[in-house]
Amino acid sequence: MSINLEFSDRLKQLPPYLFAEIDKAKRAARAQGRDIIDLGVGDPDSETPKFIIDALKKAAADGKNHHYAFDAGMPELRKTISRWCQKRFNISLDSDTEIYPLIGSKEGLTHLPLGIINPGDKVLIPDPAYPAYRSSVIFAGGEVVALPLKEKNDYLPELSLLKKAKAVFLNYPNNPTSAILPKAYMKDLIAVAKKENIIVISDLAYSEVYYDQQKPSSFLEIDGAKDCVIEFHSFSKTFYMTGWRLGWTCGNPTLIAALAKVKTNIDSGIFQAIQVAGMEALNNGDQAAEDMRALYQDRRNAFIKGLRSIGWNVPAPKAAFYLWSPIPKKFKDSMQTAKTFLEQADIVATPGNGFGAYGEGYIRMTLTVEKSRLLEAVERLKKIL
Repeated sequence: MSINLEFSDRLKQLPPYLFAEIDKAKRAARAQGRDIIDLGVGDPDSETPKFIIDALKKAAADGKNHHYAFDAGMPELRKTISRWCQKRFNISLDSDTEIYPLIGSKEGLTHLPLGIINPGDKVLIPDPAYPAYRSSVIFAGGEVVALPLKEKNDYLPELSLLKKAKAVFLNYPNNPTSAILPKAYMKDLIAVAKKENIIVISDLAYSEVYYDQQKPSSFLEIDGAKDCVIEFHSFSKTFYMTGWRLGWTCGNPTLIAALAKVKTNIDSGIFQAIQVAGMEALNNGDQAAEDMRALYQDRRNAFIKGLRSIGWNVPAPKAAFYLWSPIPKKFKDSMQTAKTFLEQADIVATPGNGFGAYGEGYIRMTLTVEKSRLLEAVERLKKIL
């Protein structure tokens, strides 16, 4: 006799994972033999630079890297991260207490609430937002409170709403809206967070994907921010290393220690050869990052020009590799738009409502396909818009 098996109540609270549903629809279309242009999931299409791969190969052949890794990562990796942050943001970080390597930034972002959120604690989650933030709060037993991001406010949260919460998740450059934070706004936000005793969880995964030399800032550049900020960085977008799963967190040492304690009870660290490759990326990857930005800027400009030429006035993103736009006027909602794109143009795009209620009426498309495919997408859309 089989026993009664069912998901936990916590798991039942989670909505279907947006990108898994998109991938399911995409696979079904391709199984029918259709030529799908995938502008849905933001997975860079370029290969990891050869000098990083070579570093991995050499390190992987070294037997000393075949054992359990240090939970806190290799000391030299943490020092390399500290030097990179000093060079990029002009911030000083203690490599022993204020930096902690991760198996990708998503892993750290989703584990952190287990170390700082108690059941019933309110956590502010941007809306629209990357879905993983909401899930992580639910897993920790916290209460999700929506923090609206509105176009009329340049997708910046109203500071008056930052109150009566344990923590707030922020992601700038933003996914899905591609918005960036002005330095003056960041200063005001930190002042409010400290006054209201709110932890600031900053997801800076897209820090190096920007256009027109508009370099995004780190919250840790703000005086006193380290009192309340923990920030997350990723190798995925900057160095085309999405599948490698490598990132880091930095900032307030108590918050770092909380996450570290969670992780020592969950995983056994990062394969050391990948850590060595990460050091190579940070030490010698400036040109690779510059080339990456030039590639996406060229694609962005071509795609926007094409879409505008067929009557769809898509806003130009300042950072990240997404186009976030109000849906064309002929459609009634974001899901209908995405469905029509797939069914009539063989184009996968992400409906805005998948990122939250305030994403309704918008659609997200990525720049992570070749320019020729973006221009082909324009020609396909021309027939249905």
